[in-house]
Amino acid sequence: MTLYIIEFITQLIATLGYPGIFITMTLESMLFPIPSEAVMPFAGFLAYEGKMEIWIAVLVSSLANLAGSLIAYAIGRYLGRGFVQRYGKYVLLNMHHLELTEQWFLKYGSMAVLFSRMLPVVRSIIALPAGIGKMNIWHFCLFTFIGSIPWNLGLIYAGYVLKENWGMLEKYTVYIDIIVITAVIAILVYLGTRIVAGARQR
Repeated sequence: MTLYIIEFITQLIATLGYPGIFITMTLESMLFPIPSEAVMPFAGFLAYEGKMEIWIAVLVSSLANLAGSLIAYAIGRYLGRGFVQRYGKYVLLNMHHLELTEQWFLKYGSMAVLFSRMLPVVRSIIALPAGIGKMNIWHFCLFTFIGSIPWNLGLIYAGYVLKENWGMLEKYTVYIDIIVITAVIAILVYLGTRIVAGARQR
């Protein structure tokens, strides 16, 4: 099923260009099961062929992430957990996913939105608890957009470097996810340590 989705999306991007990226990444941030790790590198390959500009692709995909996340935020704010209980199964989303991101959001607050945009699975779902928790909309938009940039840039640049072998990333998606998660957790631990050390010195 995932293979057919990837083939359809890459064809959409090849045909429509930047609008295809915007549609794809908006849907991904609206909780649709679209694997950006396996699709966005294709945009990098198109950039290698001179059919796209890397920074425009990054900007478009990040704005699309913001657009889709705002829709997910609105669902969380106005429909709440009941939406996931009733309709989550149609987008491969369950209560365990929501509870995990809720704990993440409660623990790290607004910063969770920033860092979660670089984490697989959580990156799309975090908008729901942010909406349920009625996070400040302007902070949500800022952190969502900024957090989306490194994720999209990394995937697109990887496709640019791999060229016609961009599809190889699909085979190693799990390993990429592990590396990214480990890096983000390491950053959070480092920042937490610095904050605690600073508080003790006061």
